[in-house]
Amino acid sequence: MNKRVYGVLGISSIMANWNADFSGYPKTTSDGETFGSDKALKYPMKKMWDNEGKKVLYIKSMCLGKKGEEIALIPRTLKERYEFLFDVKDLKDCKDIKKILENLMSAVDVKNFGATFAESGNNISITGAVQIGQGFNKYMDTNPEEQQILSPFRDAKDTDAKNSTLGTKIVSNEAHYFYPFVINPMAYKELIELEVTEGYTEEDYQNFRRTSLVMATSFATNSKVGCENEFALFVETSLDAYLPNLSEYIKFEKENDKNIIELKCRNLLEELEEVIEKVDIYYNPYTTVLKDIPKNAQVYDIRTLKEVQ
Repeated sequence: MNKRVYGVLGISSIMANWNADFSGYPKTTSDGETFGSDKALKYPMKKMWDNEGKKVLYIKSMCLGKKGEEIALIPRTLKERYEFLFDVKDLKDCKDIKKILENLMSAVDVKNFGATFAESGNNISITGAVQIGQGFNKYMDTNPEEQQILSPFRDAKDTDAKNSTLGTKIVSNEAHYFYPFVINPMAYKELIELEVTEGYTEEDYQNFRRTSLVMATSFATNSKVGCENEFALFVETSLDAYLPNLSEYIKFEKENDKNIIELKCRNLLEELEEVIEKVDIYYNPYTTVLKDIPKNAQVYDIRTLKEVQ
């Protein structure tokens, strides 16, 4: 692929919990600002690829193994996942580092996001072509909501229990996360020279783009129902173009029950028209009003992927 791509992915969370911390509450910074980690965005993408039958290395998978004297359902180690995915009997017997690199780069998540692979004497670090930043919530009236949930069962450990147990479910009333990302195909220059991979291709980019537009909407777990893809910006540039973090140029507010997304990067994108090959914007026109659209942009409905006239 002979271009760079800069962009922003927007995720809405309505009475849902897009990314919880270990307390169960939506993740926040030390000053209380709600955000989602890059891992929260990558996981539903990897899950979607895995469901499609593509090779995904860095994802939790289970196997039956011994836990003491008992047979238990346990997560695979990275070594076991590699052996399972690439049909390798024992990674320790693999002395061909080039073959290991070729296998790693054939996994769709590694091809996009890179990998740290330190197993059986192999210390491999691959910087991914796709780099995703932290997704900060730009809606000012976000608040966590704690719901009490009644279980249909009593606590078996409490012999005096007369009622079923209580649990909690924690969600955000409403949050709107905006993630910056950049795709740099030159990240694999050395691996191309070593003939390990053909590099990050247009097909790889289109696969990432396709998945990034629907992964949150498609990922319907108990805490993620209510999370949807609501916005995406893709700016394709020449290889020597360097753009800033575009999520910093996104303003979000609500007005008359409509979401307002204002693109403060309009002037920037119009001024850099000479190095910009294409600007594509996706949003939900049913819920959202888009302001300050650059004149060199094409706009699409994120629900149907059809161009908005």
